Amino acid sequence: MIQRLKRIARRIIYGRKQPQYTDTEAISDTPTANENIAFLNTLRIEKDAESLIKRQVTKLAFNSSYLVIEGTAWFENYPEQDTERIIKSLVLTNDMGEELEIPLINTHSENTDFPYAGYHGDVNFSTLSNGKPLIPGTYEIKIQLKQYLGNGWLIRRTTIGQVADTQQDLNYTTKMTSYSAKSNKSYSLIFRYNLAAQALKVTSYKLSDVNPLENEFTEDVGLDSAAMRAIKSRALKVWYRWYCLQPIHKKQISFVSDSRVTISGNFEFIYQELKRRNTDFKISFYLKPSIKTKKSWKEVRTLAKALATSRYVILDDFYPLVYPLHIRENADLIQVWHAVGAFKTFGYSRLGMPGGPKIQSLNHRNYTKALVSSHNIADKYAEGFGIAPDKVQPLGIPRTDIFFDEPKKQAIRERLENDLPFIKGKKVILFAPTFRGNGQQSAYYPFEMLNFKEIYEALHEDYVFLLKIHPFVQNKPTLPYEYSNFYYDVSDYREINDLLLVADQLITDYSSVCFEYALLNRPMIFFAPDLADYMQSRSFYFNYFDFIPGSLAENTGELINQLQHPQVDQAKLDGFVNFFFDDLDGKSTARFVDALENDFVDPDAAELENTDGLAISEDGKIIPDWGKKAK
Repeated sequence: MIQRLKRIARRIIYGRKQPQYTDTEAISDTPTANENIAFLNTLRIEKDAESLIKRQVTKLAFNSSYLVIEGTAWFENYPEQDTERIIKSLVLTNDMGEELEIPLINTHSENTDFPYAGYHGDVNFSTLSNGKPLIPGTYEIKIQLKQYLGNGWLIRRTTIGQVADTQQDLNYTTKMTSYSAKSNKSYSLIFRYNLAAQALKVTSYKLSDVNPLENEFTEDVGLDSAAMRAIKSRALKVWYRWYCLQPIHKKQISFVSDSRVTISGNFEFIYQELKRRNTDFKISFYLKPSIKTKKSWKEVRTLAKALATSRYVILDDFYPLVYPLHIRENADLIQVWHAVGAFKTFGYSRLGMPGGPKIQSLNHRNYTKALVSSHNIADKYAEGFGIAPDKVQPLGIPRTDIFFDEPKKQAIRERLENDLPFIKGKKVILFAPTFRGNGQQSAYYPFEMLNFKEIYEALHEDYVFLLKIHPFVQNKPTLPYEYSNFYYDVSDYREINDLLLVADQLITDYSSVCFEYALLNRPMIFFAPDLADYMQSRSFYFNYFDFIPGSLAENTGELINQLQHPQVDQAKLDGFVNFFFDDLDGKSTARFVDALENDFVDPDAAELENTDGLAISEDGKIIPDWGKKAK
C-alpha cells in the first residue's frame, strides 16, 4: 500500500511538473505511524529538491547607506519565459521575527532557459522604515523568489548566495541621519557578509537622539533659546508701538536679515546703486546669521526703533520678528526675496502640506511690496506671501544684473581663479541642490543618492566638482581623502552667482538657482532620484518635467553620462528665460532704486488724483501707482 501511494505521488510530481504547496494530508490506512512520517518526509524532500533556488550575486556594492545588489536567481526545474510570473525580493528578518520585504527588479540573463533570472536592487537604508532609517536591530537578509506555476505561487527564500570574485568575509560600516524639528537622530549601519554561509546580515543601532529645540547653547556660541526669543519678540513689539509715536524719517532705509552677516546678494546691489547715485538716504543694516543668533536687549530696542521710524524696511528672506507688527501708514516693508522665479511651492501655497503654515499664521502677510522677476509669476508670489497681487512688483531681481555686466563678470572670474586655484585648467561642475525637510530645524540632504566613487573615477582627470550645499543643511558628505583633488566644498562661499560664472555645468534638483544659471546659456542637469517623494511632500508651481530647462538624471550612472555629453535644448531654454524674466537688460537694481527715490510712484505718470490707489497718465490711461497708499 505504501509503495503504491509513493508511485502515485511521484507520478503527480514528475508527470505534471507542479509541486504541492501545502503539507500532504495524513494517510489514515498506513500500517504504522513511523512509516507514515517517513513517507511524508520523502514527499517533502522530493518537493524541496525541485524548488531549490539557484542563485549568485554578481555585484554587491555599498555607497553610504545605499546597498546595490545584482545577480541571478531561479527555480532550476521550472523554466519561465514570462516576467509577470516571477517576483524577486529581499526579505529582512530581525531577531524578533519581524519582516521587511524589498522588491527587486527583474533583469535579463544570458541563460536562454531562464531569460528573467537576473535581478537588480538599490536599497536606501536611510529611508527604509516609512521614510526613516532602518529600525535598530540585527536583520538577516535573504533573497525570496516567487513563481506562478498555474495553480498557485511557489515561494521560497534563502541566503543571497556566493558573491562573485569574493574570497573572504566582507564588512562595511556607515552612518545614517534623520532630521525633524524636534528630533535629530544618528545611526550606525553595519553590513556583514559571511563567505562560508553565503549569508548577509545588517545591524542598525542608534548613536544619538538630540532635540534641537531643547539643546541650544546660549552664552558659549551666542544663541538664544526658543523661550528667550519669544520674550524678546514680545519686548520688540512693545518698543515698536512706543517708537511709532515718533515721526517716520522719510530718508531712512533699514536693511534687515536673520540669514546673513555680510552685505551681499540683493542688499549689495541695492546699496551700491544708492551709493553710486550719491542719494541723501540714511542707510542702516541690521544683520544676523540666523534667527537663533542672540540679540542683546539694546539690539532689540534699536531694531524696534528702526522698524518703526524708517520709510523703507527691506528684507531678503524669512524674518519672523517683523510679521506681528502693523506697518505704519506711509512706510513700506519690502521683500526682495533672495530666490528668483517660482519653482517649488512656498509659504501659503503649502497650506495643508507637511511643514506648511497654518491658515491663521501672520508670516509674510504684512509686506507692502515684493519684488519678482516677471509678471508671469506675480500671482505665485502673492499666493505664497498671502498678500494682494497689486503689491507684487515685476521690477526684476537686483542680484541678476551681474549676468549682463561683462566687465564685472570677467573680474569675478579672475578673482575666483585666485581664490580657488584648483579650477584652473579644469572643467568646473557646480553641485547646488536644495535641502530636504520642512525647514531649518529639519533640513538635510540625502548624500547617499550620489555615488562619489563612481563620479570620481569617471571624471576626475578633466573636471573638478564643487559642492555648494544649502546653508540650512545640517549633515555633511563624507568624502575619502583620495578624492581631495576633485571634490571641493565651497558651501561657505556666500554669493552663489559668482560660482555660477565659473561653472561649465550645473547640477541642481529643485533649487531656484536654475533661473540665474539659465541666463548663462549653459547646460544644467536636474539630479532627482527622489522626485516622487519630493513631489508628494513639497509640490511645484509647474509640471516638473515640462518646467526644467535641462536634462533629468535619476541615478548616478545617468548623471555621469550627461556630464560627459552636455547638451542644451536652446528652444526650451530661451522659452524658459523669456517666461521668467520680463527684462533682460541688467537694470533691475536701477528700476528698484528709481522706485525708492520716487516714493514708488511712476515718474512717467502725471498723477491727477490719488484717492483710490490709481493714477492717470498723460495719455489718459488709468494705471496702478505701485501700491502707494491714499492720503
